[in-house]
Amino acid sequence: MAMKPDAADRLGTEPVGKLLFRFSLPAITGMLVNALYNVVDRIFVGQGVGEIALGGLSLVLPLMTIALAFAMLFGIGAANMISMRLGQGRKDDAENALNHCFFLLLGTGIVMTILGLIFMEPLLTLLGTNEDSAALDYARRYMRIILIGSSFSLVGFGLSHCTRAQGFPVITMIAMLMGAVLNIILDAVFILVLGWGVEGAAWATVISLAASNIWILSFCLGKKAVIRLRLKTFKPALGIVRQIAAFGSAQFLLQFLMSSVQLLYNKSMGWYGPLDTGLGAANGGDIALSGMTIVGSVTMVILMPIFGINQGAQPILGFNYGAKQYDRVLRAYLRAVLAATIICIAGFAAVQLIPAQIAGIFVPSDIEALGGQNLDQFQELLMDFTPRAMRIMMLLLPFAGFQIISTNFFVVTGRPKISIFLSMLRQCLALIPCIVIFGLARGLWGVIAAAPVADAFATLVTGVMITFELRKLTKQRLA
Repeated sequence: MAMKPDAADRLGTEPVGKLLFRFSLPAITGMLVNALYNVVDRIFVGQGVGEIALGGLSLVLPLMTIALAFAMLFGIGAANMISMRLGQGRKDDAENALNHCFFLLLGTGIVMTILGLIFMEPLLTLLGTNEDSAALDYARRYMRIILIGSSFSLVGFGLSHCTRAQGFPVITMIAMLMGAVLNIILDAVFILVLGWGVEGAAWATVISLAASNIWILSFCLGKKAVIRLRLKTFKPALGIVRQIAAFGSAQFLLQFLMSSVQLLYNKSMGWYGPLDTGLGAANGGDIALSGMTIVGSVTMVILMPIFGINQGAQPILGFNYGAKQYDRVLRAYLRAVLAATIICIAGFAAVQLIPAQIAGIFVPSDIEALGGQNLDQFQELLMDFTPRAMRIMMLLLPFAGFQIISTNFFVVTGRPKISIFLSMLRQCLALIPCIVIFGLARGLWGVIAAAPVADAFATLVTGVMITFELRKLTKQRLA
């Protein structure tokens, strides 16, 4: 049975609180599940292969973040365009945006696979490895397989934004839940039962992404969708590509710059880790790299619900802004910020109170079962470094939700340049110089302390700029 034609129209009529909950809950679930693709791999690799292997996965993370950046560029860009065109009653234009999104995602995935396999060794050097790092071989084995699944990752994740923009958030949630459950099962089988190591983690991820991809594509091609993927009616237009890129550029830059920060962190761990007397000269870089992998995993789990709220609010904000219902836009924004802040405060409390217990999830309890030399000393140093780093880096976590929601708000109101600037501010303009300067001044722990300093500066600037934007929206509402 076909979906009722007014499915998208409910974005402009139902109570904002009810809509935000209905759209954000599946989005939060989906984003958490998406995070589990990486986090579950790391838990199983840490428990079943060893802590040093965690560093190998960290080396591949910047490349995976770049792939996610392109998925957001085209997926979120097309989703913003779809929700606004549906709000304006331009269904054909919304459908053509979906068609463009599919081909952009597929083409990008194929190009990434080919170039990645050809230039793997130079890429690994660029991604932060040192030649004497014990994590290098793990990174090479994991990366080779992950590259094969690039198209699955991009198409599935990108199109999931488009299904949500049509008013079908549950479809996206099912796709990601399906992939996450399958990933956990396959990780257990491939790593713990078959002993495939990091290759098993990579294959589990690729197969799970393929399953999610098939589910999303089947919906986009089916009759239940408000707009369908119709390859026969596809009309290539450079103007539509530009509009999609403009709408998705803020999230793209945010993710792309995150990969740059991850790369710089990897390099910094290799530079300053061996020089830190607390970590030991021989393997300090690998200890710091593995510790940062754990910190990054925990950060991802905490922030993914915030991105879920952001994505859940996007179609509500976009539709109502396109329909000039500014009062509903303001209410949706404020409620999204409140929900995001509550989650951030809860995450902050957990990190500050029980950091060692959280880090211990990634560290095997039975060292002897893994074999190798000096693993007990490596674990002891790792469990000393990681909780301390986690606490310091997340000192300003309670303000992260406000910053993320506010940054995306400028895209919805048609001011993507400001959104791009705010995206760059924390990830590039503030954080990267802080890492470099503090690292030169205070070594390893200076690098760790750079994160809260950059967060404070970015939050202050975002607060000033969003105040002016909200005043403008209030004037439009009262006009």
